[in-house]
Amino acid sequence: SCSKVGDPHPGQPYKGGDFTAFLPDNRDGQKIAMLLRKAFVHGLTFQIKSCNGEEKVTWGLIPHKTSWNGGRARNGYPDSQYLREVCTVL
Repeated sequence: SCSKVGDPHPGQPYKGGDFTAFLPDNRDGQKIAMLLRKAFVHGLTFQIKSCNGEEKVTWGLIPHKTSWNGGRARNGYPDSQYLREVCTVL
């Protein structure tokens, strides 16, 4: 099980990761990219979770599309509500 969100053990090392997200290259996608940049600068994009005694970086509470396809069920497109939803969160 995983502990509460945040840095569960400040000062302790944790594992990073590779994270990729996709936005459409259009006006709305560019607007969201700008807001996501601001969220990143403010430390809101990622969080550290403790799982089975190991601290690691995971996505934060902002939804990201991690695939171009597969639809909503697989964190991909098409998802007609995504840009509206992520804008609301941001």
